[in-house]
Amino acid sequence: MDRNSNPSNCASQMLRTLVGCALMGLALLIATVSPLSVSRAQGADAPTVLITGSNRGLGLEFAKQYAAKNWNVIATARNPDAADDLQALAEQYPNVAIEQLDVTDRDMMDALAEKYRDQAIDVLLNNAAILRGPTPDQMFGDIDFDLFDPYFQTNAMGPLKMSQAFFEHVKASDQKIIAALTARAGSFTSSSRGRNFPGIYFYRGSKAALNKFMSQLARDIEEDGVKVALLEPGIVIHDRDPDEEGRSFRGLVDSEDSIAGMIKVIENLTAEQSGKVYRWNGEEIQF
Repeated sequence: MDRNSNPSNCASQMLRTLVGCALMGLALLIATVSPLSVSRAQGADAPTVLITGSNRGLGLEFAKQYAAKNWNVIATARNPDAADDLQALAEQYPNVAIEQLDVTDRDMMDALAEKYRDQAIDVLLNNAAILRGPTPDQMFGDIDFDLFDPYFQTNAMGPLKMSQAFFEHVKASDQKIIAALTARAGSFTSSSRGRNFPGIYFYRGSKAALNKFMSQLARDIEEDGVKVALLEPGIVIHDRDPDEEGRSFRGLVDSEDSIAGMIKVIENLTAEQSGKVYRWNGEEIQF
C-alpha cells in the first residue's frame, strides 16, 4: 500500500469491488435458476388428473390430451412395464407420472391414495373396464355365471372404491370432479329390439350398476361441492384406416374427438348435471 494512500479510501474501494462481484454472481445465479423455478411453479399450480387404465385405448388418449394441456397426469396401469405407448408419453411429457394399479385390488388402491395423500386431484377419471363379447358364454341358455365377478369388480366396484379412496384428494382440489366412463349398453332407456346386442350380459349389467353407483354417489357428496360426471364415449375408432377417410361412419367417432368432447363435458359440468349421463358430444342420455 502506498504510504500516502488514505486508508478510508482504500477500504471504500475494496467494499465497492466486493459488492460488485456479489451482484454479478447474484445475476448469474438468477439467470440460471429462474427458468427452473418458474417451471416447477407451473407444475405445482397446474391441475391434476388421475386416470385408471391408461396403458391403451381411451385411457391412453385421455393421458395424451391432458398432458398436452399441461395438466399433471397420474396415469395408472396394471402392468406399466408392458405399457410401451404410455412409457413413451411419459418420456415426452415430464408432467406424466406412471403408477401401477389394479382396480380390483382394494389394498393397491388404498396404498396409492396414501402415497398421494398430500396431492389434490382435480379430476379422478375412472376409465379402466372389461369389455368382452359377444361371446358364447354370455348367450342366454349357455351363460357361464362364474364369469360375472370380474366384470362387476372392475366396471362397477372399482370406480366406487376409487371414488372412496381418493375422495379427500378430490375434495381438496379446485375443480372437484369424479368421472366414470359408462356405456349406452348399460342404459335401460336406450335398449330396444332395433339395437339389441346379445352376448354381453355381464358388460351391460356391470355398466348399469356403475350408473346407479355414480348417481347415488353424486347425491351423497353434493354438499361437499364434489361433482360426478358419467361419460359415454360413443363407438370409438382408435386407428382409422387412411383409405377410409372419405367414407361415412354412421354412429362412429374418432378417439381424439371422443376424448376431447368428454374433457369439455368435464370442464363445463354443473352441479345440476352431476350424476347424469352425457355423451361425448354433450348430449344427455336417460338411463
